[in-house]
Amino acid sequence: MIYLGADHGGFELKNQIMQWLEEWSMPYEDLGAYEMDEQDDYPDFAFAVADKVAENPTNNRGILACRSAAGVIIAANKVKNIRAVATFNKVSAQHSREHNDANVIGLSGDWLSADDAKEMLQTWLTTDFSNEARHQRRLDQITKRE
Repeated sequence: MIYLGADHGGFELKNQIMQWLEEWSMPYEDLGAYEMDEQDDYPDFAFAVADKVAENPTNNRGILACRSAAGVIIAANKVKNIRAVATFNKVSAQHSREHNDANVIGLSGDWLSADDAKEMLQTWLTTDFSNEARHQRRLDQITKRE
């Protein structure tokens, strides 16, 4: 399952992402914000998405959006079994899946065009972890630290 969350800074982008996921026939659950509220707080949505992804971190994915993507990623990475990344182009999105098995992506509502966000997201959602020994070894080190 794909879980979505965004504060006011990513609210419009999240609504666009839901349309893309429907076009791509990918199941998702919207965890908010459900309405534009300039006073909402990004950690609420980041934790909601991260908690759901952490229930099955191998198969679930999370998509978060805020103004910069930085805040939601910092918050999401506080949840055990979450590997959240903020990507900046298609190559970084692909790399984050192949090398880091990232299960949460953060997108900037302020600094990404809709076309760039769509391309990164589609790449991220369709790229698998490489399962290369060196990458798995590094993920195991992270898991041990958690």
